[in-house]
Amino acid sequence: MANAMTKVGLRNLRAHKVRLALTVISVLLGTAFVAGSFVFTDTLKRSFDTIFASSDKGIDARVQVRHDYGRGVPIGTVGAIAKVPGVRAVEPRIDGPVVLVRSNGKKISTGGAPSQGSDWNARAQVHDAPKLVSGHAPRRADEIAVNDGAAKKYDLAVGERVKVVVANSSVTTARIVGIYDVSYDTGGYLGALFTRAQAMSLFTDGRHYDVVDVAAARGVSESTLVARLQQALPAELQVKSGDQVRRDDSQGVSDSLGFVNYILLGFGIVALLVGTFIIYNTFSMLVAQRQRELALLRAIGAGRRQVRRSVILEASVIGLVGSALGLGGGVGLAYGLHALLDSFNAGLPSGGLVLAPRTVIVTLLLGTVVTVLAAYTPARRAARIAPVAAMREDGVTPPAAGLRRRTALGVLFAAAAIVAAVAGFTADKAGNAASLTGLGLLGTCIATLLLAPVFARWVIAPLGRVIGRPFGTVGQLARTNAVRNPRRTAATAFALTLGLVLVAGIAVVGASMKASTDKLFDTRVTADYVLTTDAEVAVPQAAAARAARVPGVASVTELQDLHVAVDGHEKNGTSVSGPLSAAISMGMKQGSVQTTGHRMIVASKYARDHGWTLGSRHVLSTPGSTPITVTVGGIYANEDLLGPWLVGSDVYRALTPRDEWSDIVALVRTTKGADAAAVRSGLEKATNDFYVVDVRDREQFKGSLASQVNGLLGLLYGLLGLAIIIAILGIVNTLALSVIERRREIGMLRAIGMQRAQVRRTIYLESLLIAVFGAVLGVGLGLTFGSLFTHVLRGEGLSVLQVPWGQAGLFLVLAAVVGVLAALWPAFRGARTPPLEAIRTA
Repeated sequence: MANAMTKVGLRNLRAHKVRLALTVISVLLGTAFVAGSFVFTDTLKRSFDTIFASSDKGIDARVQVRHDYGRGVPIGTVGAIAKVPGVRAVEPRIDGPVVLVRSNGKKISTGGAPSQGSDWNARAQVHDAPKLVSGHAPRRADEIAVNDGAAKKYDLAVGERVKVVVANSSVTTARIVGIYDVSYDTGGYLGALFTRAQAMSLFTDGRHYDVVDVAAARGVSESTLVARLQQALPAELQVKSGDQVRRDDSQGVSDSLGFVNYILLGFGIVALLVGTFIIYNTFSMLVAQRQRELALLRAIGAGRRQVRRSVILEASVIGLVGSALGLGGGVGLAYGLHALLDSFNAGLPSGGLVLAPRTVIVTLLLGTVVTVLAAYTPARRAARIAPVAAMREDGVTPPAAGLRRRTALGVLFAAAAIVAAVAGFTADKAGNAASLTGLGLLGTCIATLLLAPVFARWVIAPLGRVIGRPFGTVGQLARTNAVRNPRRTAATAFALTLGLVLVAGIAVVGASMKASTDKLFDTRVTADYVLTTDAEVAVPQAAAARAARVPGVASVTELQDLHVAVDGHEKNGTSVSGPLSAAISMGMKQGSVQTTGHRMIVASKYARDHGWTLGSRHVLSTPGSTPITVTVGGIYANEDLLGPWLVGSDVYRALTPRDEWSDIVALVRTTKGADAAAVRSGLEKATNDFYVVDVRDREQFKGSLASQVNGLLGLLYGLLGLAIIIAILGIVNTLALSVIERRREIGMLRAIGMQRAQVRRTIYLESLLIAVFGAVLGVGLGLTFGSLFTHVLRGEGLSVLQVPWGQAGLFLVLAAVVGVLAALWPAFRGARTPPLEAIRTA
């Protein structure tokens, strides 16, 4: 009997190929994103690991500064390192960001790939010496060599003259005299090699190297070498083993890719969750429609367990097939995502796709288990069908008691969700508030799922009267069909609800981010123009000096990053050169805005958290410089714009190596009555020779900030579109099965005079009502919790709540359109139902 039940299950799948395909697609789309996330990140990680294995080859130990604010390894230390027992070779390394500019004035943009300058080391003893493909090594200050990958990608050739832009030095001209080989594909990386003397001049302060790599003598282990070096070197330097260097490089890539991986995995899980409701709905309807078949099986001896196993078998096959197809789709998704990022010049290394055993196992297991779990409840329901009772021609209506229990449980979840949301709304700490609000959202989604059958009657009935009124009896029939089985309607609509909760919530947060940024800039920044850069090189300070001499410019205020030890603890702050109050309204709460004379101003929250007060003194220091004691002379409102504390340019220059001097931005204030067009033209002419500097007015600068938010929102909307697509498939699936279920009913309506067009119109309206119902719930919840998250994150910069009502209305309109489109095929099938045959065979 068990073998017979297996054959029945498999034949049932073969007999309903369309239904099988729709359900498989639901599983496929969810598992594709899970598989794609693993394949994409595994591929990139292996590519980067290959790069690091080559670039870090030969390193047994690396000497570097212990803290990021250190100036580097003193040149004089190299001799001491070489004398340590067990050291075979020592090789200093010099690196720094650089931008090359073609003879036509166009800078070479590497996108996300590094554009680095270093020194040509023909006598390399730790690393392999560069191998020339053509030309010769740089011998003079005006000569450089570039890697072959960059030469091919950016069409560079030996003999071409380029300009070299470094933030802390004047623009120089150089000729490409050599092209060297890089054995690995670097995805757009540009490596410009200079003579040692010029590299020291461009990228160091002349007294320090960035790091020093060390090779061990034969028979000396890495751990022994590290211990000996650490003992011989001062405390501000640390020594890492070669294995640790490679692990750190690999971990850095893993951390960077983690964000992408979490996003893809998150949306894969959302897609699977949405698909779960479709699978549940599908199997619930199948069980209801196959009552005669299941009853017959029970009558001829099949037990409850065998019937349940038959349904579970069908689900397992669907899950396994869908997961396998999803695995293939994930590989395609990873390939497409890589190609997309390459088209945007993201600088990712290329290489063969990595399909790890873990990816295959997780994808197949996850998709199959989710499908089986979704089908388990319908399978149990099938097993409870009595042989005689199930011979009725109509479906079994779920007992009212079941709905009452479901509603009561939904009310409990709703109450718990409200408590969590209110607690999050009133919490002081942003992290706790966000966690509580997230729990409130999760509880609300569960409560909505449980209460959706009740909501369906409350929402669809009045909505159906409004929408269906122009269609007369057809509209009334559509409304009746939509609420006939509220559980089914709820499960179908909830797939769309879940997707729109996320879409609408993200829309609120995104709109609030842009509005908060605009408000912050409009109320705090009084500058008329901003000098900024999109290149790897920061804004050269010489550009600000030239801008200050442009007619019509009243002042230029430069802002710099400052990384130092404050009272012995590593901290990040900001330095300002020029009149601060001329460009920014600080909102001082105490003291003065002045930062000259070793004075510091501090954000009120930072001062409160650290116990700093007006007049308190603090020591700022970096290795190799004389510590500076600063006095808190003012406390300003918040750190949204300029960070936790500011000092003057004299402190910045004293604590920052000369080769690192550069600006984050330079804020330009014009004189009253100055010709804006003339000033802008003057600023552009003054900064053109730096090539990397962009001159933007207030609106353009705000637009550049908003474009970053829009780019992220576009990515999220695109990924969430997957959940919407799955929801559409769910509506198609439900309506198609519903048409089969109502075959006799439709046949009778056709027999008494209903036209094919009216049948189609009835199904269109029914689908529209279900879609709009799901959209109303989703958009309402999304706007609510998007607003709550904006409120709880107000301390993190979201100071303005902006609800995108236009987008919310558009989501509802699109849901209505989606509802109609999803009904096209089921309506076509329903309208072609032969009246007499349907009445006879149903």
